[in-house]
Amino acid sequence: MRTLFIQLLRLHQALYVRTDGRIGHRLLFGTPTLLLYSTGRKSGQIRTSALTYGRDGDDYLITASNGGAAKPPAWLYNLEAKPECEIQVGRQRHRVVARSVYPKDKAEYPRLWDIVNRVNHDQYREYQTKTARPIPVVVLTPVR
Repeated sequence: MRTLFIQLLRLHQALYVRTDGRIGHRLLFGTPTLLLYSTGRKSGQIRTSALTYGRDGDDYLITASNGGAAKPPAWLYNLEAKPECEIQVGRQRHRVVARSVYPKDKAEYPRLWDIVNRVNHDQYREYQTKTARPIPVVVLTPVR
C-alpha cells in the first residue's frame, strides 16, 4: 500500500512540474501543495519536492515528516546547508529563506505544528507517533 502511495505522490509531482503548476496545486482531498526547489548539499544540483503546506501570514510552512520514517527527508539537510531556495505555488514562483522550528521551541512550534497538521488532515500527528525523532516545521519566508 505504501508503495502505491509513493507512486501516486511521484505522479502528482511529475504533473505539477510538467504543467508548470496548472495541475497539482491541490493534492488529494484539496490539500494545498507546493514545489520546493532546494540545492543538493553534496551534488549542488537542484532537487524538486512536492510538499503539503500551510500558511502563517506571508510565510509558507512545510513539515519534514518523511511519513514518520526514522530519517528526515533529504530536502531538510539541503535546506539546513543552504536555506536560500525557491518554491512554486500553483504557477507562481517565490524566492524564500528556510528555517527549521523544532518542538524544543515552545514559543513557536505548537502553533505552527497545529497549522500544518490541520491542513494535512491530522496526518502529521500520526507520523510523529511512528518515529522518535522530533519532526520540524520548516518556515519558508519570502525574500522581498
